[in-house]
Amino acid sequence: MKDEIVVRELKNKETIPYNLLLIADPSKSNIDKYLSDSIVYMADFKGQTVGCYVLCNAGGEITEIKNIAVDEKFQGKGLGTFLLHDAIKRAKWSGFKKIIIGTGNSSIGQLYLYQKVGFRITDIKADFFKTNYNQPIIENGIECRDMILLTRDL
Repeated sequence: MKDEIVVRELKNKETIPYNLLLIADPSKSNIDKYLSDSIVYMADFKGQTVGCYVLCNAGGEITEIKNIAVDEKFQGKGLGTFLLHDAIKRAKWSGFKKIIIGTGNSSIGQLYLYQKVGFRITDIKADFFKTNYNQPIIENGIECRDMILLTRDL
C-alpha cells in the first residue's frame, strides 16, 4: 500500500481536509490559527485522500509538525510512520536543522510512534490542553492536560 501513496501539497483552492485534521486536533478554530502559516501535505491512495500532515516554520532552522492524521479506515497500516518520514525528508530538503512535534500526555500511541522514528521528549507545556481547549479531552481513559514536545535533529 505505501508504495502506492502519493504525498502532495494541498493546492490553493482545494478544500482543507478538516475531516482528517480534526482527528488529531479537536478544535477547528485552533487548526485555522496555524493553517495560514503552514503547508498542508495530503497523502492520496488510489485517488482517495487517506492522510495528511501540516508543516509550519517554527522560527530559524526549526519546523514543526502541527498536525498529522490518518483516516480511521487506514490506521494501523504504517501510514502514520510513512507520513512522519515524509515530513522529515521534506524538512531536510527545505534546509531545516530540527523538527518538532507536540502531542498530549494521554496520546500513548503517538508518543510511542514519535520516539520510534527518532524524536526525543524535550519539553512539557503544563496544562496546555486545559488552557487552549474549551472541553476536556479524554484519551485512553486519561485526561489530556499537558503537551509533550518532542524534537528530532535533521
